Amino acid sequence: MTSLSDKHLPHFSRCQLTLMITAALSSISVQAEENNLTKNTTDVITVTATRTERTSAEVPESISIIDQKRLEQEKMFNIADALKGTPGVLIQSTSGGSSSRLIVRGAGLKAQYGIREIMVLRDGVPVTDPDSFTRMDFIDTQDIEQIEVSKGPANIYATGSTGGAIHIISKSVFDDRRDQLRLGLGDEGTRNLHLRKSWMTEEGNALAITASHRAQDNDWRRNNEYESNQLSIKGGILPSDNSELEMELSMTHSDLNLPGSMDEAQFAEFKKTGKQTDNDSAFKNTARNSEIVFFNSRLSVDLGDLTFRPRVYYNQWSHFHPVTGVINDTDGVAIFGTDLELDYSHNLIGEDNLVSGVTFRQDRTDNARKYAYADIVTAGPRIIKTLSDRKGALLEVQDSVNTVYGVFLQENLRPTDRLLIDAGFRLDQIKIDQDTWNSDTSYNYGMGGYLTVPGSGGDSSLTRTFTLFAPRIGSSYKLNDTFTLFGNISQGEQVPYSSELGSNEDLRSATNTSVEFGLKGRTSDWQFDLSAYTSTVDDEIIQVRTDGETIYQNAGRTDKKGIEFSSSVNVLQDSVPGELQLGFNYAYSDYKYDDFSEVVYVMGVPTNFDRSGNQLPFIPEHYYSFSLDYKHPSGVKLRLQADSWGEYYLDNANSETYGGYDFVTNANLGYETGPHTLSLNVQNLFDKRYAVEVKKDTSGDKSYSPGAPRSVMLSYSYQF
Repeated sequence: MTSLSDKHLPHFSRCQLTLMITAALSSISVQAEENNLTKNTTDVITVTATRTERTSAEVPESISIIDQKRLEQEKMFNIADALKGTPGVLIQSTSGGSSSRLIVRGAGLKAQYGIREIMVLRDGVPVTDPDSFTRMDFIDTQDIEQIEVSKGPANIYATGSTGGAIHIISKSVFDDRRDQLRLGLGDEGTRNLHLRKSWMTEEGNALAITASHRAQDNDWRRNNEYESNQLSIKGGILPSDNSELEMELSMTHSDLNLPGSMDEAQFAEFKKTGKQTDNDSAFKNTARNSEIVFFNSRLSVDLGDLTFRPRVYYNQWSHFHPVTGVINDTDGVAIFGTDLELDYSHNLIGEDNLVSGVTFRQDRTDNARKYAYADIVTAGPRIIKTLSDRKGALLEVQDSVNTVYGVFLQENLRPTDRLLIDAGFRLDQIKIDQDTWNSDTSYNYGMGGYLTVPGSGGDSSLTRTFTLFAPRIGSSYKLNDTFTLFGNISQGEQVPYSSELGSNEDLRSATNTSVEFGLKGRTSDWQFDLSAYTSTVDDEIIQVRTDGETIYQNAGRTDKKGIEFSSSVNVLQDSVPGELQLGFNYAYSDYKYDDFSEVVYVMGVPTNFDRSGNQLPFIPEHYYSFSLDYKHPSGVKLRLQADSWGEYYLDNANSETYGGYDFVTNANLGYETGPHTLSLNVQNLFDKRYAVEVKKDTSGDKSYSPGAPRSVMLSYSYQF
């Protein structure tokens, strides 16, 4: 079998890609010379990496910004619509709706669903649970002003994260320019309704109400309907001349049916017909239905050289979540916390700034229940089909409390106008407490059915405490008005998720040590970011699929090396009407197990297999994206983006590869006149039949999650 490293990219060899990047940099250098390196630059302001306002060029690490211009031209039913094409970020939705699987530089790979190892924030408030699991159900994707992606460990925002931070910034209550009505209709039963209306008093106080309805029938496959209804009320108060208070209360009801993956024969049929008529599981009625209430408040008080920024938040949710073997029914989850931040401007060696603070967060789950399926068809003990998601016998009841105590500090030094140095750390303690009652009956994954063993049930407890230290030092140096060098050294730690500890109580936290350096270029006509990094992860938590069950183990050491390049250039001259911007993003990833002995259960007997030197599964060696944005003075707008996901291994044994996909293209054609905008969004323009995810378990069985076929949605928006 040919290894991944011997393969070529579809349509591009590695040598050709190197030449393309070199040529791009050369053309940028030539254009900079023509502009005498003094043309006014345009760069976006970010706060995610350092908690202080900076242009993205000054941040001494890789950071990607998805701005309002891009968001307005995306369908935005899922956060993946905005993040696709970002180098170093792999994001896919296997079931549509709000569900996404997100991987940043290999972090998040172990997640079966949802987002792990990456801190997600909304307006500075953590969306991620204390043990690093993130649900995106209650994020209103129609109410986003900007998304900032900070890659790598030791982000000052990110408690217990080895992959960085995703900061979702919503439309401010104080901004009445974003009021709009948006209507959308499309095939596959797609509907979208979004309304935002705000009011401001003469004193500057503000109120905004946002309502969103999104739905899809997804007729191209069974059991994949989606509907989300959201209401948000935001308030803004100016208590004094030097203070500002923002508050938000939002409510979400989300229903998502999960279609499941396919076996090889079913996937072959999908490639012919574009339809998924069945899945490869006996469980035909899986879903994730949620009800969520979210409150957050942010106060900013300017005291001269000191600025005090306390945040207080509360999140309560319940969900009904039938999955393989069990029906999860949880109605008592509460997450609350505070983040007390203090900024101090001073002159230690220049115009410097110190950011410090404390964090407290707690996730309390009361009476989380697991049930057997009531309506099943069996062959002997094995379940061959479920007929409904009606609950049967009670299998498990669990109470859990996950608590975080943390402190953070970062000194931002500016010795000269060109040089900037950041040095800081987070220190967090995370405690996981679980009390569980199990019945004598449980779902046996190897047998594929319910097994009753008298006397096997009863009460059990689990308590684990993890102390996480995440230091970082970074520096950026401005070579001239156009180019900036940067570099950083950082370390972050990742705790096991509570359910992972349930399968393996001996799991240790993973530690990621990273070194990164690169070059950024900015002018008003073009920009680029080029970075190289190497990361060593000790005790990485690895997902192993065996006998139909997912279990977790620590790998001894994982080495990750990568190169990322992103660029955009305005190609039309002033004499040609309109604006045309071309973009090219590329990521090279070489992720290997340096030391890993995988435990595989063969006929119920654990056997060790040495995977040292193997590549990590699912991570393609090459990922690249092309984009085109055009706007004519008449108001006509066009955006095209084509993404290609390279070949990757299916399992830790590196026994087989999947070829990925080439140039899956999304298009948006719009016309804007005054406050009116009409747009036609086409996903998967060329109707490619491909898989967004392929897995292989230790028994050799493969599962395929298909990419959605071509879909069309027509939208109208009116800006108040």
